[in-house]
Amino acid sequence: MTSPPVARARLGRTLPGRAWLRGRAFETFYRLPAHWRRRIIRLGTAKYIVGAVVLLRQSGAPEPGRLLLLHQPPRRGWSLPGGLLKRGEAPVVGAARELYEETGVRVDPAELTAATPNAQVHNRGRWIDMVFEARVPAEAQLHVDGAEVHEAAWHPLDALPQLTTPTANLLAQYGIGPLAKRSLAEPPAS
Repeated sequence: MTSPPVARARLGRTLPGRAWLRGRAFETFYRLPAHWRRRIIRLGTAKYIVGAVVLLRQSGAPEPGRLLLLHQPPRRGWSLPGGLLKRGEAPVVGAARELYEETGVRVDPAELTAATPNAQVHNRGRWIDMVFEARVPAEAQLHVDGAEVHEAAWHPLDALPQLTTPTANLLAQYGIGPLAKRSLAEPPAS
């Protein structure tokens, strides 16, 4: 039985054939221009879409509180205000922008606080939601465009309407909604 070919490493150590080949591949890779290396890495890595979501509560509402939910086509259930981030946009700025675009409620990004946990990973859909919380007065006027959002309404936390599956799973992570009572060890079904 013959042993695999051996080559000399730069430090004087010997490497078996497979390690030698791997070393040559890395040397070739690092000789490529940086922009080509980035492209190759992007081809081989998982890609996630990143969005921002706002848990907007109505300040001064009777206990247990009220949460702003949206009814958006073509979904049958209600969801949270939020959307995709623009390239290079800070998540907190994107959350404030999406909240204003979808509901007409303007909140300064400094007034949004990161929820704990701040990021929710939806593995099946391959997206990440950065989650923020804020409170606005009951007098805040809601304005929907009728195209992206059909309806925006405040709902009591103990009597939420039918939610979309991703929204129900996300809210459960914060102890809200119909799925909140399930075990915290059980991962959300996105």
